[in-house]
Amino acid sequence: MPATPEQLFAALDALGIRHSTVSHPPLFTVAQSRALRGRIPGGHTKNLFLRDKKCALYLVVAEENAAIDLKSLHRRLGAGGRFSFGSAELLREIWGVEPGAVTPFGAINDRAGRVAVVVDAALMEHRILNFHPLVNTMTTAIAREDLVRFLEATGHAPRIVRVSGLPDDP
Repeated sequence: MPATPEQLFAALDALGIRHSTVSHPPLFTVAQSRALRGRIPGGHTKNLFLRDKKCALYLVVAEENAAIDLKSLHRRLGAGGRFSFGSAELLREIWGVEPGAVTPFGAINDRAGRVAVVVDAALMEHRILNFHPLVNTMTTAIAREDLVRFLEATGHAPRIVRVSGLPDDP
C-alpha cells in the first residue's frame, strides 16, 4: 500500500523537516492551482513523470511556468532516448500517486529506487517549495534544502540541473 499523507508527514517529522500544509479542493492542473497564489507563498511546481525509450523512469520537478523542451530533455539528462509520459498505471505502481497528484514526495513509495529525480536548478532559487503531499487536495510547503534531505533519505538523491528554457540554453 502506498503511504498516506499522514505517513508522509510522520516521515518528515522523523527527519526534523518543518512543513506546513493547506487543504483545498482537488487540483489537477497548474492552471487550477494558480487560484491558490497569495494563500500559499513560495515556489509552485509542476512535476513530470517520464520514461525514456529504455523504460528508465524520471521525475522532473520544475517551476509551474517553466518551459521544458521534452524533445531535447533526454540529451540534457543523458537518458536512453526520447521521453514520453509514464502511464497512470505505472505512476500508481511505482510512485504511489494518482495523476494530478504527482509530487517528489512519491519517493517515499519507490523503495526500489526506480525513479531518478531531477530538479530544475531555477526552482531551487525559491527558499520555500510547494508540493502535493501524495494527494491533490492539499499542498505542503518545505524548505528547498529539506526537499533535498527528504529525497536523499528515500534513496533518491536529486540531480539538480537546468532543465527549463530553450534547448540551446547552457
